[in-house]
Amino acid sequence: MVRITKVHTGAGDGGQTHLLDGTKVGKEHPRVRLYGTIDEVNSQVGVVRMELNRMPGIPMEARNSADEAMGRIQQELFDVGGECSCTPGKLPEQMVLIGSNAGDRLITEMDSWLEDLKPLESFIMPTGSPPVATLHVARTVARRAERHACSLRETDGDDAVRDEVVSYLNRLSDWMFVLGRWISRMTGEEEVLWTPLGKRED
Repeated sequence: MVRITKVHTGAGDGGQTHLLDGTKVGKEHPRVRLYGTIDEVNSQVGVVRMELNRMPGIPMEARNSADEAMGRIQQELFDVGGECSCTPGKLPEQMVLIGSNAGDRLITEMDSWLEDLKPLESFIMPTGSPPVATLHVARTVARRAERHACSLRETDGDDAVRDEVVSYLNRLSDWMFVLGRWISRMTGEEEVLWTPLGKRED
């Protein structure tokens, strides 16, 4: 268990921080950018959970199911963020890393939700009720985290970020998109579809 007794150390006042292995880097470092963005995704998921739990009109079973799934995602994002805070080769030996089973679970859940949804006939506009609109924000931040991971691999080599992490972030964005659609379905909310320019009225 992590024990934190003091948050404000002042060590980062000069624009530098330490990676998990003790390496001192600037806060603009690509690896700091990566795990910081993963933290941002996690915070957005927290907002979605808050909005979902105070939203009327959603069946309790559906609310509990979605909240439980997002609670697990938040735990996993902490795991992934911690792993990304240094190179895989310098991680503590006792640290348990997320496996491909986590990404497989995302696919299984998406497939289950898709059984309740109609096929898309157009792209969906990123809007809707508070939990759904926030899920759209979260999924785009997850995509940004994925891009940062791929960028780090491009500059530092494929060993800079494990395949399982890149795959997880890729699937997570899709998972959030499908979850947003599923919540809309459970609440009876109409999805706003994109109308191409040539078909829109002047």
